[in-house]
Amino acid sequence: MERAVGTGELVPGQTLPPMRELATRLGVNPNTVAAAYRTLRERGVIETAGRRGSRVRPKPATTGREELRVEVPAGGRDLASGNPDPALLPRLAPALTAAAKEGDRRPVRYGDDPVDADLARLARAELDADGVPAGPLTVTSGSLDAIERVLSAHLRPGDVVAVEDPGWGSVLDLVPALGLRALPVGLDDDGPRADDLRRALESGARAFIVTDRAQNPTGACVTATRARALRAVLRDHPQTLLIEDDHGHGIVDLPLHPLAGVTHHWAVVRSASKAYGPDLRVAVVAGDPVTVDRVRGRQRLGPGWVSLLLQRAVVRLWTQGAVDRVAVARAYAARRDALVDALADRGVAAHGRSGMNVWVPVPDETGAVARLLQAGWAVAPGARYRLNSRQAIRITISTLTQEDIAPLAEAVSAAVRPSPARVYG
Repeated sequence: MERAVGTGELVPGQTLPPMRELATRLGVNPNTVAAAYRTLRERGVIETAGRRGSRVRPKPATTGREELRVEVPAGGRDLASGNPDPALLPRLAPALTAAAKEGDRRPVRYGDDPVDADLARLARAELDADGVPAGPLTVTSGSLDAIERVLSAHLRPGDVVAVEDPGWGSVLDLVPALGLRALPVGLDDDGPRADDLRRALESGARAFIVTDRAQNPTGACVTATRARALRAVLRDHPQTLLIEDDHGHGIVDLPLHPLAGVTHHWAVVRSASKAYGPDLRVAVVAGDPVTVDRVRGRQRLGPGWVSLLLQRAVVRLWTQGAVDRVAVARAYAARRDALVDALADRGVAAHGRSGMNVWVPVPDETGAVARLLQAGWAVAPGARYRLNSRQAIRITISTLTQEDIAPLAEAVSAAVRPSPARVYG
């Protein structure tokens, strides 16, 4: 049935045979059909309407992970939102004003190239320096927009996508919202585990989404050794759609080890949000010609293009050095490392090789979140980021000061005991 939905043989809203009737037709136990229908419901492929029976889901399901947000009490510190430090973000007004003046001199017209030439040149130069294969570029409204468009360009409802677990909650919501099935791939501090990826691809996954650096929520970063192992797995499955999210570009001092180039279809996504601010909805997407052409074609039928005003503002910020990337990366690393070390001194295992978050495995995340709230610290429950991995909490370190480290570590230590083993996959 999942394959039939993917090929269009079964269409949205189509009624499915009653379970007993299908069991008789196939010559299997009714319990087998009941179990299959239950699995299809869990994957968001079908829905059951009581006596009216089951049917192919007419519209995508979402898992509502955003509803797991923690409300910060009055006087409490927000370490749950995942936002960058406002003090490390540039002022946007000068860049936007300059871009607007340029737009007055050179107005955008329908049919113009949707990618600013200067942005493409700057982005391509840095991608080349990082070893990303040559290929065309396009621009989307942030990383998630890019990931959705690339998935939609190649996959159909019912297809399986290998995702990191723990992973970015928005991606874990997006996959079933597109009618796709998420298959978890475990990871450690060095990125997704190659054996887990191999099992996922051998189980039928048609796509793989990986975060190269500053992985949300764990801070994992794909090392050179792990990249070689992952490329070897992908080389055995060249039809896999590979999507690499490098949202940490500009705020991380660890090198990129791209996987792109070993499969036929791929995309590397870099957004401006973490370095320049969440409201600057611009992401550059590099990919193979077919993927980029499909993304551009579908984009023309929707928003058309990402505002050239915003693209030119990014160019201004980029070329004028509005963000000191080295200083920003060092600031986040110092706060992250200080908290991880302070927790280790108190016998609490924590993870965070890169980025703005620290991931702390706990025996009971609901209790840990509640106890930390009582102590004045709002952290994110791991359920927003998990499929099958162990319970944990995510702490955003972006606004921490040196004076915060010891009291926060004491509060976490008291909230999470006993601390589980040093694994989170």
